[in-house]
Amino acid sequence: MPFASSAAEADDWEWMVEPYIWAASIGTDMRTFTPPTDAESDSSFSDIIDKLDGVFMGRVEGRNERFGVFADFIYLGLADDSQRRFLDTSSDLDTRLLDVAFSMRFGGQRDSGLDLYGGARYIDVDLTTGFVPHNPAFAPRTLDVGSSYLDFLFGARYAWPLSERWNLTLRADGSVGESDGTWGASAMAGYRTGNGAWLVGYRHMQADLGNRNGDISLSLTGPVFGYGFRF
Repeated sequence: MPFASSAAEADDWEWMVEPYIWAASIGTDMRTFTPPTDAESDSSFSDIIDKLDGVFMGRVEGRNERFGVFADFIYLGLADDSQRRFLDTSSDLDTRLLDVAFSMRFGGQRDSGLDLYGGARYIDVDLTTGFVPHNPAFAPRTLDVGSSYLDFLFGARYAWPLSERWNLTLRADGSVGESDGTWGASAMAGYRTGNGAWLVGYRHMQADLGNRNGDISLSLTGPVFGYGFRF
């Protein structure tokens, strides 16, 4: 999120480290090629808390009056067992997403105006699913449709100062390249304190991925909470 310091000069750089929590509902849609199998899931945050293997989310951003750089990293590990009409499934999903970008401000000041940014989005997904048919005539099997993807990232961000301490930031971005495409959007409010800023908002992301074994559609939607330490 944008941040400001009234005492900073135009060429001075400010940095912010932002650990955060994305309380997302997670939806997956997997389609395998040989033999064809569709497996869909849609889990709210309250339903998957006990299925989390691990999670880490954090962002680092630096900027001066016109230019900026940032890195945003998400790690999410999930495990789930489910019973279906004709078979049981056991799934293990590890997802790592890293955004690294350079930004440029067009008009406004540090805490307001339009930023355009571009860089790279790296996605590493490892989804392993075991299928155990109820009919003993069919043998169990395991599918791995995980892979890594490197995309070109592009996006825009606009910030409004609402008061001396509050601001609102809207952001939208997408990526193309080795994946079948990703896109995301967020609305974040920030409350500036002496040492940084509290932030709260809502974020959505959709990623369409695939390899020679199948396709994965992954979506994350939900509120975001965090604190940015400024120095």
